[in-house]
Amino acid sequence: MFRHQGKSRTLKHNIHLATVLSFVAGLVNVTGFLSFKQLTTNVTGHFALFVNDVSHFEFWKGTIYFLYIFSFLFGSFSSAFLLEKFNETKKLNVFALPTLMESLILISIPLLGHVTGLPNPDLVVCMLLFSMGLQNSYVTKISNAVVRTTHLTGLFTDLGIELSQLLFPITKLKRNSIKATIKLRVYIIGFFFLGGLAGGFFFSTMNLKLNTLLIGAAILLLSLFYDDFRFWYLTSKRRHVKKTTLSKRAS
Repeated sequence: MFRHQGKSRTLKHNIHLATVLSFVAGLVNVTGFLSFKQLTTNVTGHFALFVNDVSHFEFWKGTIYFLYIFSFLFGSFSSAFLLEKFNETKKLNVFALPTLMESLILISIPLLGHVTGLPNPDLVVCMLLFSMGLQNSYVTKISNAVVRTTHLTGLFTDLGIELSQLLFPITKLKRNSIKATIKLRVYIIGFFFLGGLAGGFFFSTMNLKLNTLLIGAAILLLSLFYDDFRFWYLTSKRRHVKKTTLSKRAS
């Protein structure tokens, strides 16, 4: 799910990636909104508010929206920088680094709340936007820009285009490719929605409040562990089969 890149990636890999990360993004978005009445997975609305404040010469008031936008940008930059840096040395699963960073941020926010009481809302929003910038960057890199999980505007645009294409005569090969892409987008939208429902349920009904973010962190860490364990298992299995085959040939 996290390791395959380029031509080695399949629709199945992208669907697995999309379901996990879009669910986490939906959960984070609802938790951030219910906590601070701010969107925490994209910057479109923040940019509009920033421009509105600047147009009214309320530069200081607009600074906080600039910080929100910068936090998302810096998260994306940090993720891409780490991937490029560690990809040069071919060490570890390079996508583990931004995933662990995102998990650490989601864990640290509730802990900050327990230690200091009510955490600074603007600081938490910046941290959540930074984590979503991290996620959007590395999921884009892994999937070669096929999967986006933190906002839905582009997804609905692409989905509308692809649905319209099915109404016209096209080759069977192209039709199958479009259907596969539509399937992927439906999974992303669906699990973003389910993540939002889960976030609302745990935040309000279960009264977990910011502790809801711990669920998102747990999902990321379990997915990463499963991915690494599965890679180790398959690699060990191949080595065992190869060793057995060579032993049979030698005998």
